[in-house]
Amino acid sequence: MRDGWRVFTSVVRDNQVAVLIVDDHPLFRAGIRDRVQSGDDSIVVVGEAGSGQEACDQIRELRPAVVLMDIAMPGMNGIEATRTIHEMFPEVDVIILSVYDDDQYVRAALEAGASGYLLKTVEAAELRESIVRVAQGGSALSPSVARTVLGQVSGIPQRGLQPTERERQVLELVARGVSNKAIARELFLSTRTIEAHMRNIFDKMGVTSRTEAVTQAVRLHWIRLPDVS
Repeated sequence: MRDGWRVFTSVVRDNQVAVLIVDDHPLFRAGIRDRVQSGDDSIVVVGEAGSGQEACDQIRELRPAVVLMDIAMPGMNGIEATRTIHEMFPEVDVIILSVYDDDQYVRAALEAGASGYLLKTVEAAELRESIVRVAQGGSALSPSVARTVLGQVSGIPQRGLQPTERERQVLELVARGVSNKAIARELFLSTRTIEAHMRNIFDKMGVTSRTEAVTQAVRLHWIRLPDVS
């Protein structure tokens, strides 16, 4: 076991949300784990990590549905780790759990791909509800964070966000008329992962179809249409 690296279980039922806790302070991790597991067994903590890099390694092994991520950690910080997770494991949702409520941290976290931002003072019930909501495709913001920065965060134009390199690759294949299953084979990924990439692309562009996505991507100079011979 590495410092801050603990695996609790690898057996998760279909109706349970698997959670990975990432924080460099063991006492914080223990407190978060207690709050997460204080209710019924619908949420299962499958592991803990003490750094951003350990989190990425754990995700490869455990495939959690939700990651609870601290920001200030040695080496790869929580924002960098969130960005990496969003690119490498788009099907995994990240909730930032931090003592910082500054708008720049919230903005950076959401731009990196976080699905939520909660303060570490969050009550157990609210934390559990947020985990389930995010796992079901929603988002989560602590009330104090929302009051302070929601106006600024909501003003971030989704179309101003840049695609990741993987999203760009997916878009180029979509522009060639390749199906999700074929894209998955081409990129050596699962179809579920490609579908997650497509959802992220749609969200960034504010579109609802592959045709709209390709049209917008060309207009924004994200990709070029394939040459027609």
